Amino acid sequence: MKNIKKNFLFNKYDFNENDIFFLLNIMSDSQVDFGDIYFQSKQQEVWILDNKIIKKGTYFFDEGVGIRIVKNFSTSFSYTNSIKLENLINCTNSVCSMLPSKSNRIFKKNLSIKNNSYFYTNINSIKKYSVEKKIYILNTIDCIARKQDVRVIDVYATLTCEYEEIVVGSTDNDFISKDIRPLINVTICVIVEQNSNREKGYSGGGGRLKFDDLIKKKINSEKLIDFWAKEAVRIALVALSAKLSPAGLFPVVLGSGWPGIVFHEAVGHGLEGDFIRKETSIFSKKIGQEVASNLCTIVDDGTLIDCRGSINIDDEGTSSQYNILIKNGILKSFLQDKLNAHLMHQKSTGNGRRESYACLPIPRMTNTYLLPGIDKREDIILSVEEGIYAVNFSGGQVDITSGNFVFSTSEAYMIKNGKIIYPIKGATLIGSGIDVMKSISMVGNDLCMDSGLGICGKDGQNVPVSVGQPTIKINKLTIGGIS
Repeated sequence: MKNIKKNFLFNKYDFNENDIFFLLNIMSDSQVDFGDIYFQSKQQEVWILDNKIIKKGTYFFDEGVGIRIVKNFSTSFSYTNSIKLENLINCTNSVCSMLPSKSNRIFKKNLSIKNNSYFYTNINSIKKYSVEKKIYILNTIDCIARKQDVRVIDVYATLTCEYEEIVVGSTDNDFISKDIRPLINVTICVIVEQNSNREKGYSGGGGRLKFDDLIKKKINSEKLIDFWAKEAVRIALVALSAKLSPAGLFPVVLGSGWPGIVFHEAVGHGLEGDFIRKETSIFSKKIGQEVASNLCTIVDDGTLIDCRGSINIDDEGTSSQYNILIKNGILKSFLQDKLNAHLMHQKSTGNGRRESYACLPIPRMTNTYLLPGIDKREDIILSVEEGIYAVNFSGGQVDITSGNFVFSTSEAYMIKNGKIIYPIKGATLIGSGIDVMKSISMVGNDLCMDSGLGICGKDGQNVPVSVGQPTIKINKLTIGGIS
């Protein structure tokens, strides 16, 4: 194992991997069923441009340790931002004393040693690249957006760079896991005006990228920042000409990429182990049953290269995995952290995630998406006599217990006689996750992931995620709008 002290947050403390094992031994001596120690150091730099002016620049730094034990199915947890051995010994002893001394010893020792795979860069863009270069990116975005159309009256752009280091030790492993997690994202809002009518367009993206990727990587032959700036303008101009959405029951075509948020919300959350174990999910007790069209295979994959939701290891030290949740419409598995997996007599799927050292890990998604089918996007649209083509969403709500959802579109179009005829606004998709999945009749061959802005909230914790899908056709879905 590489020396942690050379690469991680311990370089400024008199602390090393042997000290972690010492703390874990305290837990074992206290006969806990399971215990772990989570070290985290996080930096974040944010720059904001508004109306051609850099309005704000902030730098955030935090580091600390979370200490957890499980005994007799109860959990004791404490955290501190003082990374000193004496303090951590006191915290560990305190956590161990919170629960009764008798233990069932339910967790087994894992004697295998695993080397982490690496799915993204370890470069710290906060330190490596100058402030001037970051401000240049924002000014470039402003310039590109304003050149697209004279109706652009304001551009708001944010550049965020993050750099996170984690170290995890646990009583069920004889090794220490570590990870470096960079994250970059750009958000753009463009305001356009015509005849006193104003509309907004949003775009942007990012991932676990190097800063240089913003001007070197390309989408549709254009640099990332060029494409995102133009997209924000395009979406705003589409909104200017949009008509009010009809209401009623329609066939719906969901575009590729970000519309995969429907599966994230209406399906993914319902497959997280804690909801399943407590039987508060509509998918409880449905393993092996048909819950979707046989055209649907949905996966959660934390191993996608450079993707926003990717992780080399989860926040319990388990290697990231490719998990098939639904295969050809049949429910196959759930998303598990260590605790819920054990209580359900299953294995962790590498989905134990937490926002920070001050939070307990819980089952969470990484990159969740629907696998591609064989249909062409053009053929899917041609198959619709009258319906809705939803390209982007601005928000939504889901009831995990019932599976019912409501999603608001930010870019949508009316389809008639197999042709996209005009943009609409105010369209809301209303339905149930299982019902919608069973009514999917066509799945496109154009899978793509979202651009990289996804944030998932659960139990007060936010973590970065990605979603994706190919173009799909839903036979019937209720559309809320204005008739």
